[in-house]
Amino acid sequence: MRYIDDAERRARLGARHALARPVADPVAAARAVVALHATDPAGVYVAAAARTGLGPTAHTARALYDDRVLLRMLGIRRTMFIAPLDLVPVMQAAATEAVAVVQRTRYEKLIAEAGGGDGAWLRQVEEATLAALRARGSATAAQLSTDVPELRFAFPAPPGKKYGGQSSITTWVLLLLSTRGLIVRGRPAGTWVSSQYVWWPAETWFADHGPESPHRAVLDTADAQVELVRRYLAAFGPATATDIAWWTGWAGRTVKAALARLQPVEVEVATGPALVLAQDVDPVPPPEPWVALLPALDATPMGWSQRDFYLGGHKAALFDTMGNVGPTVWADGRIVGGWAQRPDGAVVFSLLEDVGAETAARIADRAEALTGWMDGVRIVPRFRTPLEKELAG
Repeated sequence: MRYIDDAERRARLGARHALARPVADPVAAARAVVALHATDPAGVYVAAAARTGLGPTAHTARALYDDRVLLRMLGIRRTMFIAPLDLVPVMQAAATEAVAVVQRTRYEKLIAEAGGGDGAWLRQVEEATLAALRARGSATAAQLSTDVPELRFAFPAPPGKKYGGQSSITTWVLLLLSTRGLIVRGRPAGTWVSSQYVWWPAETWFADHGPESPHRAVLDTADAQVELVRRYLAAFGPATATDIAWWTGWAGRTVKAALARLQPVEVEVATGPALVLAQDVDPVPPPEPWVALLPALDATPMGWSQRDFYLGGHKAALFDTMGNVGPTVWADGRIVGGWAQRPDGAVVFSLLEDVGAETAARIADRAEALTGWMDGVRIVPRFRTPLEKELAG
């Protein structure tokens, strides 16, 4: 059994996640980590920029909304991702369809408890919403709720939540339609940091892609799960079955079945046995020294449940109580600090360990470059962490 030490794991991380060597475009940046996390809309742009040499936001917007070669979709762990088109049917069959079943059951229960209709009624509202969207060509949620009055059905906020008052089912219906692959999120209604989107029928959005477009494939669930684990190990291996279960959100039996078909190779890491693809056993040389500033919820730090080899003792400062990571500073495959933006937009950082004067200077240069790249836009993470809040002031 080959032993892969922490230094080699960090070398793999830097090279494969496009952090040590930038890639050409946002599609390659997404592929480097399977898919980009998209819970924070602005984080997508920062994550792509970190992997493309601070390429402009226009490059990512063009891939998403003009060339339409990246798609924002709900996937594993009920999390939003930016996926290359060939990953879309894999994610759909391996994760999204199961997520949709859970969400539909939950929504039907909440609507019934609030005095609304049953599951058949919800389906009718979905079909009416889809028809209204096709009639308009594209629309915001507010426009669709005008066309389909049932979307304004109100329900009380769940007990114990910080927010109060009532909300409508508009967002729920749009999510269910999107998990069925019938509608997609187009451009944001505001700037690139906005989370309000203009919705499109999927057939209209992808009209120029043709019948052979990879996103149109329909895959068997088990086949898709094997392919998703293969892509994960290609980017994140060595990893354990526990890491895979955490990353996918699957039950252990589902992970076990996928691994039985994939047949990865067992290796040894500092914490015990781990897995790599059968063709990925050979040593990986270290890349040139590198530094990076990654956004909150970036795919790299969120890629493993067992994080000692890159996180060290910095969890308390950089993660919230729910396990969401904040903005991180990296050097040669290790998290060495965190960063934030002050109210004036300046990127500031704090190092949590001694990295040496040369590395610290390179981190400072990267923070200054990121300030310029932001061009006055200020990003506040959706899930705030102790160090980020302290630095932001």
